[in-house]
Amino acid sequence: MPSGNPFSWKFVAPLYMGSTLNPINSSMIATALVPIAAFMHVSVAQTTMLVTVLYLASSIAQPTAGKLSEEFGPRRVFLAGILMVLLGGVLGGVGRDLTMLVVSRILIGIGTSTAYPSAMLLIRRRAEVAGMSKPPGRVLGALQIAGVVTAAVGLPVGGVLVDAWGWRTTFLINIPFALIAFGMAVLWIPRDAPVQGDMSVRDIFARLDVTGIIGFSATMTALLVFLFSLPNPAWWDICLAVVFGAALVWWELRAKRPFLDVRMLASNLALTRTYVRFAALTLCIYTVLYGVTEWIGALRGVSALETGLLLLPMSGLSAVIVGPISKRNLVRGPLIVAAMSCMLASIGLLFLTATAPMMWILLITLAFGVTLGTTVSGNQTALYTQVTADQMGTASGLFRTFGYIGSIASSAIVEVFFHASVSDTGMHRIAGIMVVISALALLFTVTDGRLRVPVSAEYRV
Repeated sequence: MPSGNPFSWKFVAPLYMGSTLNPINSSMIATALVPIAAFMHVSVAQTTMLVTVLYLASSIAQPTAGKLSEEFGPRRVFLAGILMVLLGGVLGGVGRDLTMLVVSRILIGIGTSTAYPSAMLLIRRRAEVAGMSKPPGRVLGALQIAGVVTAAVGLPVGGVLVDAWGWRTTFLINIPFALIAFGMAVLWIPRDAPVQGDMSVRDIFARLDVTGIIGFSATMTALLVFLFSLPNPAWWDICLAVVFGAALVWWELRAKRPFLDVRMLASNLALTRTYVRFAALTLCIYTVLYGVTEWIGALRGVSALETGLLLLPMSGLSAVIVGPISKRNLVRGPLIVAAMSCMLASIGLLFLTATAPMMWILLITLAFGVTLGTTVSGNQTALYTQVTADQMGTASGLFRTFGYIGSIASSAIVEVFFHASVSDTGMHRIAGIMVVISALALLFTVTDGRLRVPVSAEYRV
């Protein structure tokens, strides 16, 4: 451990840069779908596959990358992921058909998913070596700004790139960022410890619980395909998700080194509640990113770039909020504020109409900015204190997976109510669902006695 600050800017800079790539890529592509469809001579509906595959790949890859980080070293996993992002950026930049772009997005989804769980594990291990008695709040806060809050930045960035240089730049932009992140990681992140012993392929499979990973992937794929099929539900897919999920639980209860520690989730109910709470509030936040933006574009004639710029204050406010909350390692208070602000903003959406002034829309999005800033900081600190160091990689990856489930569920809700046409009525029905979800999240948080325990008492080095 170097003398001085264990979390110097050299150590954290590659972690932050790597963690920005997934959320920005998630939203940036939205501005490129129409020009891609025109270039490829396909429908815009077909190009939405580029959104779907990244979410699917990311939701599976996040906990998988965490498991790999725990077993073989977070630095190795981080570097391998950045190389995949680089390859995906090149492939998408030269892509001549939709298949090449889909493969590119899968590579980008898997590659960018390695950053957050490996970063969380690196931070946790470094904090333990430094003998820290509390989570490094300032570092975690900046990681959350990089890893979640930046999602709203993707829309205006994508709009500028597509308007100026064409849709290929939404892929090519990954190349310089990947090269910089890779270089910084090689130079400034300490090497992982050597992997102990010579392992056979069978040993590697056992350590990783490859069967569990496959079962989790099958379950998530079936579930997400069902969500994306709405409003015309593919009932077979949800049935498959239940069957695969049951088989996964059966296997993981018997595995020596389970990929998805079912016993931990059953015994550590505080962690399980953190996952559910994060998914619920993420659903509401992403409904704003998907639903309100679509509503503004359809009924107000606002371009994707202008819509993205409208959301920038929301992103900026959430970034401002994350810092002081994370620095003080606050949990319960911010989570109550998150649920309350979400409920109030959702009530505001009930009164939103096509003739409403833009200032009213801006105020509502700013209220959701409060939700975004408080929920990501409070839940991440809760997660950090609810698992041991050797569980941090997989647990933080699964945390992100629950976020993806929430965001995908939000897109499904938007699709259900805007399927025929985008209207005020549809927006109000979506808002009603958000009010109910945020009210349940508030009740869920206020009654959670585990959140009353101070972080300093919870956390054990």
